[in-house]
Amino acid sequence: MKTIGTIILVIGIVGTIMFGYQAMQDSESFSVLGMDIAVSSADWTPLIVSVVVLLVGAFLRSKGGK
Repeated sequence: MKTIGTIILVIGIVGTIMFGYQAMQDSESFSVLGMDIAVSSADWTPLIVSVVVLLVGAFLRSKGGK
């Protein structure tokens, strides 16, 4: 179980980094009255799923046997 947890954890980390970077790139900003306003047109679903996978992997790794 610990090996499966580690694999799922690594997949979650990679997905979080990739989709997080993509979400940051999909954000736009503009200036209004001297303030920068950021508008996100990103799809946050893949990032949320990646974080959930990361947490499940961490849980399986910590609760895994030998």
